[in-house]
Amino acid sequence: MIFMRRESLKEYIRYYPITSLILIINIVLFIIMEVVGSTSDMATMINFGAMFRLSGFSPEWWRYFASMFLHFGFMHLLMNCFALYVFAPPLERMIGSFRYLLFYLLSGFSGSLISYLLMSERTVSAGASGAVYGVFAAYLFLAIFRKDVLDAQSGQTIKTILIVGLIYSLLPGVSFFGHLGGFIGGFALMAIFSLTMRRLR
Repeated sequence: MIFMRRESLKEYIRYYPITSLILIINIVLFIIMEVVGSTSDMATMINFGAMFRLSGFSPEWWRYFASMFLHFGFMHLLMNCFALYVFAPPLERMIGSFRYLLFYLLSGFSGSLISYLLMSERTVSAGASGAVYGVFAAYLFLAIFRKDVLDAQSGQTIKTILIVGLIYSLLPGVSFFGHLGGFIGGFALMAIFSLTMRRLR
């Protein structure tokens, strides 16, 4: 089971530098936004880079990336950071920190893009969920096509989480299209990266 986190904080930062950096950015931005405004305030979220769909306006390109580091309220932050803390480290170790950074940003971008294209008018969206579902999708790809890389128990855990995640994604106020976009992006990227992954003993 690769999702058991037994590292000390110092070991965690040393082994998983990109995941640690992403967690820090999420938390620091959350604190800053709470100081200058509120993460529950749409104007504050938009000013810091949240995605939006409003007739007659187009979001700037950087919002597709910036929005994945912003969160609506503490519980939103906690849930996404917990998922990253637990599930992202093995993937960073598998594909390497640089490729993991690329994977994370592109999965998040995919989630932002699909969310923008399909979400309704006058909607504001943000969060790491797209990238998180990209991580889940990567493990699902490995569970299906690279059983030599992912143990059976970890594969079953991911399948269970995705079933629960699908139900959760259908709840009001949750960006289903953001989750879907991140999942599609993560699955496709893992298909590419897995070509160079060595078989585990």
